[in-house]
Amino acid sequence: MRIRTRLLALVLVVSTAVPAFAQGARGPKWVATWATSLVARAQGPALGGGRGPGPAQPAPAAPAVGAPAVPAAPGGPAAAAPAAPGGGRGGFPAPVTVANQTLRQVVRTSIGGDRVRIVLSNAFGTAPLEIGAAHVALRDRDAAVRPASVRALTFGGSAAGRIRPGATLVSDAVDMAVPALADLVVDLYLPGELGTGPSPVTTHNGASQTNYLSAAGNHSGAPTLAAERTAGAWFLLARVEVSAAAGASAVVAFGDSITDGARSTTDMNSRWPDVLARRLAARSGPPVAVLNAGISGNQVLGDGAGVSALARFDRDVLMQTGVTHVIVLEGINDIGIARSNPTPSAADLIAGHTQLIERARARGLKVYGATLLPFEGAPYYSAEGEAKRQALNQWIRMSGAYDAVIDFDRVTRDPSAPTKFLPAYDSGDHLHPGDAGYKAMGEAVDLALF
Repeated sequence: MRIRTRLLALVLVVSTAVPAFAQGARGPKWVATWATSLVARAQGPALGGGRGPGPAQPAPAAPAVGAPAVPAAPGGPAAAAPAAPGGGRGGFPAPVTVANQTLRQVVRTSIGGDRVRIVLSNAFGTAPLEIGAAHVALRDRDAAVRPASVRALTFGGSAAGRIRPGATLVSDAVDMAVPALADLVVDLYLPGELGTGPSPVTTHNGASQTNYLSAAGNHSGAPTLAAERTAGAWFLLARVEVSAAAGASAVVAFGDSITDGARSTTDMNSRWPDVLARRLAARSGPPVAVLNAGISGNQVLGDGAGVSALARFDRDVLMQTGVTHVIVLEGINDIGIARSNPTPSAADLIAGHTQLIERARARGLKVYGATLLPFEGAPYYSAEGEAKRQALNQWIRMSGAYDAVIDFDRVTRDPSAPTKFLPAYDSGDHLHPGDAGYKAMGEAVDLALF
């Protein structure tokens, strides 16, 4: 009996020691400091920069809301809304294609760290992509970087990497002091072709950020880049992670064009998640990253401008490194695209939101619901849609389903005409805020929630 007791005690000691050893073997704590939500850009007349249609929509037919074509009536033919105003550097540029060139892409960090790595994605591609070289650096201005900050990236120890179809590629980590709220440059030299063959391009349109494409050749890590053209989109880049301080975490802002920052000023980082990131960085305590998972034209239930919120929630929220919280602002496109059609109903949208809540909680996340902003005067406004918006907002506010409520409707509406934007916050299309509206939204979020 004594021998059996001693053996049992030994087993218990060993078994309790294993998790501690495994935890130590994991190494540093990685937290995403920047991320974006990616879509498939099919080949053909798709948009490579600026703001506008979903990935497979010809630019001239783009609805003003950045969503797919809007049905004119239940069961009727699709009717294109007026073309959206050109964003970024104006108009609808030809799709960006790459062949033996270097992409220099700019992202805005939210928290800092002492090591950095990047995550590339070929989620929608049907052919492998070769990465000939990659670097990170801190931006100086425009397409120039600070030479002392340049770091070469490797993939499994190799300067080159391959992203297989549907897969991601994580770089090796490099030592680099990455400040919070800094412009970080990610260079990718692509020796082959991107966007010219049948494989869809994995991209994020409507970046509200100027990125750069070099002349022919490998210019990755060069202090200055002679740009052959600019692009208002991110390509292949899904996430930037830093080795962060103890207690660091991330909140994902999950939504449509209003989270994506449509009609905000290009290169000014004036989206509402940017405002929230600045506020969180200014307070004391463990750092909290803010990750923007908005896609212009996205819907809770339907595909079109990217897959539906329900379909992309795992990739764009639950798999983000270090995520502990999510803010959900989705549904206005489902409502608007339906026009006077009774489906989807408010009950359908509530069921969709409930699914997102359950899936977030199953992963231990705090999940906050944001009310939908007013939209009277937008091209796809209808009285029936307004009734659905009111019903969904009432449920978000009163049901207790969400862990907390962020009342963006109350912040942005005109008190004298509650179905409309406050004029000072309206970008002019009666659907998206301007910079002042985005600022008010970011400032309305209670920091005690994080």
